[in-house]
Amino acid sequence: MTRYRFRWPALLAALLLIPTSAYAATPTETASPALAPVDYQAENATISQGVVEANHVGYTGTGFVNYNNVTGSYVQFAVNAATAGPASLTFRFANGTTTDRPMTITVNGTTVATARSFAGTGAWTTWQETVLNTSLVAGSNTIRATATTVNGGPNLDRLRVDAPTDTERPTAPGQPVCSAISFDSLTLTWPASTDNVGIVAYDIYNQGQRIAAAPASPHRLTGLRPNATYELSVFGRDAAGNVSETSPQAICTTTSDPGDPTAPTAPGQPTASGVGSTSATLTWAASSDNRGVTRYEIRNTTDTVVDSVVGTPPATTKQLTTLACNTAYTLHVVAKDAAGNTSARSGTVSFTTGACAGGNNPGKPTQFSTGWTIPWDVDWAPNGSIALVTERDNFRVWKINKNGTGRTQVGTVPNSQTTDGEGGLMGVAFSPTWNGTTDQEVFFMHTSTDNNRIAKMNFNGTTLSGYTVVLNGMRKSRYHNGGRIRFGPDGFLYVAIGDSQQSNLAQNRDSLNGKILRITKTGAPAPGNPFGTAIYSLGHRNPQGLAWDSAGRLWSSELGDSIVDELNLILPGRNYGWPTCEGNCSVAGMTNPKQTWTTASASPSGLAYANGALYMAALRGQRLYRIVLNGENVSSVTSHWTGTYGRLRAVAKVPGENAIWFGTTNADNNGGQPDGSDRLLRSNLS
Repeated sequence: MTRYRFRWPALLAALLLIPTSAYAATPTETASPALAPVDYQAENATISQGVVEANHVGYTGTGFVNYNNVTGSYVQFAVNAATAGPASLTFRFANGTTTDRPMTITVNGTTVATARSFAGTGAWTTWQETVLNTSLVAGSNTIRATATTVNGGPNLDRLRVDAPTDTERPTAPGQPVCSAISFDSLTLTWPASTDNVGIVAYDIYNQGQRIAAAPASPHRLTGLRPNATYELSVFGRDAAGNVSETSPQAICTTTSDPGDPTAPTAPGQPTASGVGSTSATLTWAASSDNRGVTRYEIRNTTDTVVDSVVGTPPATTKQLTTLACNTAYTLHVVAKDAAGNTSARSGTVSFTTGACAGGNNPGKPTQFSTGWTIPWDVDWAPNGSIALVTERDNFRVWKINKNGTGRTQVGTVPNSQTTDGEGGLMGVAFSPTWNGTTDQEVFFMHTSTDNNRIAKMNFNGTTLSGYTVVLNGMRKSRYHNGGRIRFGPDGFLYVAIGDSQQSNLAQNRDSLNGKILRITKTGAPAPGNPFGTAIYSLGHRNPQGLAWDSAGRLWSSELGDSIVDELNLILPGRNYGWPTCEGNCSVAGMTNPKQTWTTASASPSGLAYANGALYMAALRGQRLYRIVLNGENVSSVTSHWTGTYGRLRAVAKVPGENAIWFGTTNADNNGGQPDGSDRLLRSNLS
């Protein structure tokens, strides 16, 4: 569920090439550099006297560069080669005039083509290519295309480089160790990675968020919070953008701030106004602090944070917009300072939100099953009489009857492995024609020793047996593994797979990661897929929920980074923006979400549809969202049970009934509860 808005340069992003064999088997990695084409988009290069535009169709990437009509305007590309040697440069361009727009091409400051012709192509939407041969040095190269006349250059779409390319990943760094720990910093030391060409940087993560990059070990991490526990891991990265597996974790806690032991005073008595069905405005008197208040938190009776305000100083009023309808609230406010000191509670304020509108509101849940440890997914047999439930970290699969009774373990999924984070046994999906006899196929998504995979087993209604790998080649990591699988109305299996903590894979069509996939039951790309591969949509960070509405439209909940989480309407071939965009953006060629939430109020996981509304489980937000749909748009959103049941992950509609099941996931690393503390609950919709 963790997140970090992390962008490697787009020029490196294009360099990671995973063999197309990944769609059928585990990709093999070459032991030495090989020749391979790499595309560098002009809009991501260094531009002098030119602008990025997207007003002429037919370009690749997200746009093209329109040179200014002056001598000396240029586009400059940073190109990495694994070894020195010959290379070919292919420039894709359009020139909608009859005037030649020649350019001089230099490589590392040396001219390799003088006044190279870029003649008219007949129209600005007619794209052509021109090729020249040169040599590159090992490592970083600079390629510049400079206009040589007052007419400037053409519209330049991309540079394709056929050169020695490194596809071998570094080895994982060794065990990191923390030392010299203070209240706001520490020194992290780790054994180095090795690589066939060389390491250029190490990326340091706290859980799933990248917090620093270092050229080598050791590295001093600064700007940390006092009295905070950090779960640190390190990834090695080479010049081609290849990233290692994760190191082991180092779990380290900063000390108290010796210079500021004083907590703020308690905020004044809060009052509530403007109470509606899903909103209310809270106002309180300010706290005081010797160094200044930096944050107010609005909490409920279980001390769950309902909302917060930050600033210097923060405001003393907040409109709460994610309250549950027809619900009694008792809230208080606490203040925090920069050292992490927390004030005493303010007094409490109580109010009840207005009646629910629109129908299909979740009723008060009833608990029907206890003793679970991270129940990750629930899927119903086609006959609707039984469900299978997976547990993530112990790889167990359970059968439970529709009335919530008869919980029985039916087996485990072989070859599963935890990642000490978010990997393990995740999604489960019955074959659409499963009947326990002629069709016994049940599908699972799980993390193995080397990757994430889809596997098929037989289930006769009593016991799981057999094991066949259906789809390999989805990279794993400690976090960002996705994991949900569902058969769609078309009979094909849809797979939500995260970017595996390597954000550039989300835009790489040669990688399965950061995508929603659509495959047959044998693991082949489903007919009609937009790129002829298993990929159905791309540009995802960590998609979690999959659900179809009554019109057959596919919706997906997705964990954002540090800004917003998303609900997306998934259409074939669409690019949902990560890592260029998190939430809404105006980048051409990228699709905006239909709804967003702050990361603190959501961290979404499971998703289910029932009678005009989606029901989305929230992890960090500790609530269930009801999302009423109006065609392809969201008409209203309400939240339910904030903080009442803790972290929620699995949610499923009960077949033939206007009700949902949902499961807690408080026994995971972030919940901190003991094994066996999770439970399944039912809510009737009315």
